[in-house]
Amino acid sequence: MTDTNEALFERGKLVMPGGVNSPVRSFRSVGGTPYFVAHAEGPYVTDVEGTRYIDYVQSYGPGILGHAHPKVLEAVIAAAAKGTTFGAPTLGEVELAEELASRISGLEMLRLTSSGTEAAMSAIRLARGVTGRDTVIKFAGCYHGHTDSLLAAGGSGIANQGLSGSAGVPAGAVADTIVAPFNVVPEIDDSVAVVAVEPVAANMGLVAPTEGFLRGLRDACDAAGALLLFDEVITGFRLARGGATEWFGVQPDVWAFGKVIGGGLPVGCYGASREVMGHVAPLGGVYQGGTLSGNPLATAAGLATLELLDADAYVELDRIATRLATGMRKAFTDAGIPALVPQVGPLVGLFFGDAEPTNFDEVKLIAENGVYPRFFHEVLQRGVALAPGPYEILFPGLAHTDAVVDESIEIMSEAAHAIA
Repeated sequence: MTDTNEALFERGKLVMPGGVNSPVRSFRSVGGTPYFVAHAEGPYVTDVEGTRYIDYVQSYGPGILGHAHPKVLEAVIAAAAKGTTFGAPTLGEVELAEELASRISGLEMLRLTSSGTEAAMSAIRLARGVTGRDTVIKFAGCYHGHTDSLLAAGGSGIANQGLSGSAGVPAGAVADTIVAPFNVVPEIDDSVAVVAVEPVAANMGLVAPTEGFLRGLRDACDAAGALLLFDEVITGFRLARGGATEWFGVQPDVWAFGKVIGGGLPVGCYGASREVMGHVAPLGGVYQGGTLSGNPLATAAGLATLELLDADAYVELDRIATRLATGMRKAFTDAGIPALVPQVGPLVGLFFGDAEPTNFDEVKLIAENGVYPRFFHEVLQRGVALAPGPYEILFPGLAHTDAVVDESIEIMSEAAHAIA
């Protein structure tokens, strides 16, 4: 007998908290039963009941080429045939590190991890080790993974669950974390080790930096002797070949990456100049390690992905996202629904309101108005899968052809009229 989504969800609840391995997947913020993916290809996912969806989740970012890209599969299969993990250095991790460093000015050395959370956590530790200071400044609504000190006022999964932080995090873990409003340059003194920011906030919907914000952070950090950290787990190698540094013309001191660089397999990395990375063990006193860091399957998938992301690919990604965003705006206008569809390059957001938000407080007012869950289910039942929460974004990729995008727009138009 074929399992249904509902049956699998009930089975999952018996052995996993909420039946899932990441809270947003539980559909708690939109209601209903999550679909369980059986297989995926290109712009589509198909659930265990055989229903196919046009997918704009794309694993929350890694699927920039689409699911199961032949070149990526070929690379992973070839790597797996040689062994899946060794606990020893490999050619693949050197090649991936070289490729990443070649794309971004100032990124001279890096350390691979197994997740974006590890990358951000390690980058914070590095900044503290380099400066000898303790204080971290982050911005409300920016999500830097689930490490204790960075969960305060996080977006994405935290916000989708209606949480401002997390139980189990001791007061001491966040005692040195200051949360500032996004798009406002905070006061930075000589106690601050690092200012961590998503250069484009993509975990509270899509909120672009206002003119001068990132440059202002750069100047303020320089004046105070603090380091600037760009968390590019989402924007890295998606906005542009050189990520947000190329896109905005602002260079941080430290970077954190993930998602795209693993081609769909678990990977992350953090990096900086040779001088700063010289503080990382075994060269310096900042310890960080990982049994599966630099996993040969992940490095193979990441390299295969990046090889396909040339200058032409980024032009095409922007074109696809623009086609989608333009069509969505028209669909909502025609239906008479107040909605905003912000776009930053290949990233697309969706807010059901009439005033585009610039910070987390403004986002929350829109996200909590109850419109998104209704729209989510209307498009889902018609065959388009969006993220199951109003604090996420859409990830159109190279697999979303014009025909697929146009079908998506038609479905969204029908859904918009249904909830009008």
